[in-house]
Amino acid sequence: MSFIKKHIIKFLFGILHSEAYKKYKQQQNNNWAKTHFKAFGKQSSLPETYWIKNPQYISIGDNFSSLFNLRLETWDRFYGKSFQPEIHIGNNVNFNSDVHIGAIDKISIGNNVLMASRIYISDHYHGNISAEDLGWVPAERPLSSKGPVIIEDNVWIGEGVCILPGVTIGENSIIGANSVVNKSFPKNSVIAGIPAKLIKTLEK
Repeated sequence: MSFIKKHIIKFLFGILHSEAYKKYKQQQNNNWAKTHFKAFGKQSSLPETYWIKNPQYISIGDNFSSLFNLRLETWDRFYGKSFQPEIHIGNNVNFNSDVHIGAIDKISIGNNVLMASRIYISDHYHGNISAEDLGWVPAERPLSSKGPVIIEDNVWIGEGVCILPGVTIGENSIIGANSVVNKSFPKNSVIAGIPAKLIKTLEK
């Protein structure tokens, strides 16, 4: 590689990793979000890497932030079946990296919610445990929901948590790392495990 080519590559690498370029990309993301999302609040931002499906069904409040690899998906059609999906994210919500949220029904995340990394939240299943569904290859099995997922205000969700359909997490609750939550818990709950169980109730 020639001396000039090396310096051009070094120069371009410097631009792509500069704070000014990152700010520019963030502004571009936010401009896109404001025109495509159902709502996108003040001082909110998307990370540099994200995957958004059908943003017109997604509302994000003020002061939202996320680290890389954010994945928000709303499915309004799947193999001929129609849905009315909704994802609502409140104010002052912070995600770390690799958060994946998928909806065919409704997922509501309250205010002041904090999520660690590698979190999966879904209001639906990809196929049921039935002989009929075994007749389809997994990727083509029908989507079905057992109800919305509701995460109330001030909830802290630890690393690697999975939250399944039809679950409500009460306000001020804490979910321990790597938990699988398949049922609802009241406010002020500390829960953990596979499946998640009540560890203690917080008292103010």
